[in-house]
Amino acid sequence: MGKKVVLALGGNAILRPGQHPDFENQYGNVVSAADSMVNITKAGHDIIVTHGNGPQVGNIIAQNEAAKDKISPMPIFINNAESQGMIGYMLETALKNKLKEAGNDTNVVTLLTMVEVDKEDKAFDNPTKPIGVFFTEEEAKEMEQQGFKMAEDAGRGYRRVVPSPEPQVIHGVNEIKSLSDAGSIVISSGGGGIPVWRDENGEIHGVEAVIDKDRSGLKLSEQSDADVFMMLTDVSNVYINWGKENEEKLENISVEEAEKHIADDQFPAGSMLPKIQAAVEFAKTGKVAIICALEDAVEALEGKAGTRITL
Repeated sequence: MGKKVVLALGGNAILRPGQHPDFENQYGNVVSAADSMVNITKAGHDIIVTHGNGPQVGNIIAQNEAAKDKISPMPIFINNAESQGMIGYMLETALKNKLKEAGNDTNVVTLLTMVEVDKEDKAFDNPTKPIGVFFTEEEAKEMEQQGFKMAEDAGRGYRRVVPSPEPQVIHGVNEIKSLSDAGSIVISSGGGGIPVWRDENGEIHGVEAVIDKDRSGLKLSEQSDADVFMMLTDVSNVYINWGKENEEKLENISVEEAEKHIADDQFPAGSMLPKIQAAVEFAKTGKVAIICALEDAVEALEGKAGTRITL
């Protein structure tokens, strides 16, 4: 029997490191990704697709910075919405074309998705998420005087840092579920979602923040009643002792084993750690979390590839 699968595609799968960030390169990568996603539907599974947007939203912010003397820059939540539309268009187009090639009439729909955060989230007191272009120390000081929070980034210069609060509610999740249950492929919550919060009157406002895509994918998986939360990476499996003589590939692990590896600092904080943490939380609900390469997705759903985390 087919499963309902939330697929989380990384932003670096859409624009690979070192590639020129033009449309042709990004769309070409998306077309390749669409091949694998269509294979999942051929295997009888329903998919909800979410995606990262790190390189894309970074470029949008850089465009804002370059044109700021002529055109007023837009806030980050608008930049996120722009990237959702851009990537959603590419994914939807590529999927529709690949489905047509396969003689498959499955519908594909892209939803601009707001994700609600808690106004009292402690992340707002400690912005840590670097975004956008690099600045010199002098430029960073000028920006701090304008009210921006700046931080040095690995000796490469200074970047703006913003809060990364926990996602609480995926707006439109009932519609996402309805469309998925009706057989559509749904693209939603791109880039972690457009971050919003509610004021004391219950009105919604965009907020200057970035929601981690893996945390948002976890929340989407939970609230859409997915059977499987699958995070797609550029490696075939999760490893411990990475790069060492005793490097070990993980295939089927329990929540308890995963938590031990986390406690042993086996996973890099900026890449694999948030994926493992999200996988553990989802697996604690009694369902299955998978981390695998995109091209291995069908085999991973059959238990023949990737790293599978279960209770």
